[in-house]
Amino acid sequence: MATRLVFLVPGFFGFTSVGAVSYFDDVEQCLGRALRRRGVEARIVRCRTQPTASIARRADELRRQVIRRGGLNARELHFVGHSCGGLDVRMLLAPGARISRGASEERIGRLTKTAISVATPHHGTPLANHFATVQGQTLLLVASALATSSHGRRTILAAAKAIAMVARLDDWIGEREGPLDRLAQGLLRRIRFDRRDPVWRYLGEIERDQGAVLQLTPEGIDLFDAAVADRDGVDYACVVAAVPPPRVELTANSLLNPDVLGLRALFRLLHGLTARPHARYPYPRPAASTQRLLDRRLGFRVTPATSDGVVPTLSQLHGRLLQVARADHLDVVGHYTLAGGRTADWLPSGAGYTPAAFEATWDAVAGAIAGRD
Repeated sequence: MATRLVFLVPGFFGFTSVGAVSYFDDVEQCLGRALRRRGVEARIVRCRTQPTASIARRADELRRQVIRRGGLNARELHFVGHSCGGLDVRMLLAPGARISRGASEERIGRLTKTAISVATPHHGTPLANHFATVQGQTLLLVASALATSSHGRRTILAAAKAIAMVARLDDWIGEREGPLDRLAQGLLRRIRFDRRDPVWRYLGEIERDQGAVLQLTPEGIDLFDAAVADRDGVDYACVVAAVPPPRVELTANSLLNPDVLGLRALFRLLHGLTARPHARYPYPRPAASTQRLLDRRLGFRVTPATSDGVVPTLSQLHGRLLQVARADHLDVVGHYTLAGGRTADWLPSGAGYTPAAFEATWDAVAGAIAGRD
């Protein structure tokens, strides 16, 4: 039995793998190498959760997996939560939290040394407000399908189901015949209606339970923050991400590839919706030293409108600031555009995140797990 366990907790579209897509595959390899360089022996566990279920249900599922993987017999536990996964970890570890009938969450809390959040909406995201609308349901399922896909994979065609479920996305953004419309038409022509496809089952889970949608709004998280306290003795740290405002770039490659055009348009839509902070529930203002660090590392001024395309950057701050990444929401877990221009991510943001930046991000996480310098 390993004495040190590191649990990787997926985010809002949580899965371990869907079809050929693995959520944390690159992270596990990179983090494992970084820990070994430090002489840290640890077993890394990739968790699965309920994709869009309530935070309490997701935290309870995390609790069950910790127990199943021998967490109660380990010497120490470490948690790394991406996106909503960081909130699942906070709820599981909160003193006095009662997400089950037993006392296992308290035992888990006492064994935990670090709780690291990566691009987590600690103060909510305006995107959740839009996911709660009728039109937003389409966008939610499209984003869910694309999050389980990579450029050119057959499983990306499952987005057609999401597009067909509600009204046309182009009508929502005011375009009668835009890139998203062409993308939808192409997907509908090529979709395989195989109900055994794991992506279809995954989308079905999202249809059945979307409790986290309301909870991730700035209003919902305001209550979460008031009720969920940090546990003494646990090192809470965060990795934050941001991209500069996306620009419309028409290259020869993109003009010949309608899928790329559509994906870029979809990212611009997500980024635009996330850039609208709630007037009554503002993000906490960072300390002057933190503001300077964010601006310097990113190369542009961080404001309440700055985000990684899904979560506002200022909403991602919780505990000590571990690393600042010029990256979009899924770049930081390994789904990024590789150097040289070959598209490998779900939504090409143009952030310029590289394999070296990815290594640096997870080396910082390994340093926190190994202990403060």
